[in-house]
Amino acid sequence: MAEPDREVLRLSRRIRRLEETLSQVESIRDTNMRLQDRLMADLAAERARSRDLLLNVLPEDIVARLDAGETRIADRHERVAVLFSDLVGFTGIAARLAPADLVEKLDRLFSTFDAACAKHGMEKIKTIGDAYMAAAGLRPGEADPCAAAAAVGLEIVRAVQATGDDWGMRVGIHVGPVVAGVIGRHKFAYDLWGDSVNVASRLEATAESGRIHVSADVAEALHGRYRLEPRGMVELKGKGPTETFYLLGPA
Repeated sequence: MAEPDREVLRLSRRIRRLEETLSQVESIRDTNMRLQDRLMADLAAERARSRDLLLNVLPEDIVARLDAGETRIADRHERVAVLFSDLVGFTGIAARLAPADLVEKLDRLFSTFDAACAKHGMEKIKTIGDAYMAAAGLRPGEADPCAAAAAVGLEIVRAVQATGDDWGMRVGIHVGPVVAGVIGRHKFAYDLWGDSVNVASRLEATAESGRIHVSADVAEALHGRYRLEPRGMVELKGKGPTETFYLLGPA
């Protein structure tokens, strides 16, 4: 074979090898792109799942602030309606129920409370055993926190009565300034502090079963729109004699 022919053959082989290598590189690139797309989709799904989990324990605007890089969240709100509720007779009923039945009943009730909060613009803060705490007025633009708390309180009482169980529900509502913030690092908790929180808790503790016990400040805010029954002066722990009312329903 002549030297020019051998050179052409060598070039032809080199071209084929280069074409094969290029084809392999393109195949690897396509595989990597598909892998990258799959990894990006998995990452987006995990981020969405993590966000959904955070939204179960933190308000949406707080989650957004954490996503933006805030590490210490503490805010003062001047007018927040705080609602405390607690099941009456729970301990006795809990002793008679199987664990699965007890959890199912609580889950059904608290899910109803959650739906009422979402409907009326309240923020669920936490549950402690058979107690449920919520607040309104924590987000900008919430002009009527007392009305939201009143509506949720009435729905909570009705939901417990509709179960037909032996327990009742006490509800306490007060309005005033609070400090709200996130505590914890491994398990986040969004909570409220201040005298307004304490008063709402004391109102719940001194309420009669099946009734919504509100402070004079709440009664004044609801005047004309809801029926209220004066209860007179009630001794509240840490506050002394305090004028209170029972919320009966819409006017």
